[in-house]
Amino acid sequence: MSPSGLLDAQPNPTFWVPVITGAVALLLVLSGAPWRMARNVVTIVHEAGHALVAVMAGRRLQGIRLHSDTSGVTVSRGKPEGPGMVLTSLAGYPAPALLGLAFAALVAADRITVLLVLAALLLLGVLIMVRNAYGVLSVLLTAAGLAVLALVAGPQVQAWFVYLITWFLLFGGIRPVIELQSKRRRGAARDSDADQLARLTGVPPSLWLLILGVIGITCLLVGAAWLLEPALRS
Repeated sequence: MSPSGLLDAQPNPTFWVPVITGAVALLLVLSGAPWRMARNVVTIVHEAGHALVAVMAGRRLQGIRLHSDTSGVTVSRGKPEGPGMVLTSLAGYPAPALLGLAFAALVAADRITVLLVLAALLLLGVLIMVRNAYGVLSVLLTAAGLAVLALVAGPQVQAWFVYLITWFLLFGGIRPVIELQSKRRRGAARDSDADQLARLTGVPPSLWLLILGVIGITCLLVGAAWLLEPALRS
């Protein structure tokens, strides 16, 4: 594929591509062991969301660490309170769903290959800030897979994969919020993003969880409409 070909519109998929990939992504998010493996992608995006907003808010980004249990942490320096800290704390959980929504917009615009290249570049940007070996390995493998797919695979293979990862981000942006609520009901995760937001704003953690859930569901509904729209035109 020539460099100019990266900007060419991709062929519209059949109706079954978004339907089947959506079903597979939903099953993956609802599964046990497969979800725990695939959740690394959600964690990478979660921590990238914290990092990006921290930089945009004028905080000094110290680094990102990703762990084999699919947890992660992003460290930044700056004021311990105020709008910048609130936005940084808020950015993690909505990040996968918002990225899924952005991917869905690119799919609707028939820019599948552009999406893959941009995703690989974003991962390489995250790689610069990762500070542990497991995190470096996770990001490198994910970025390498996306780059190979963008440069080698044919348009139909790319379409199947892009629809799958987009659906996965949209569905995967909701499950962590549900998991966090479940942990908090059991008395765990009392230093979560929702609890940090509560300490920063005085708004109860339960309300922050509701806000995070609404953001995720809204992204899913809008993204689903965009994903299905090109296929319905074919």
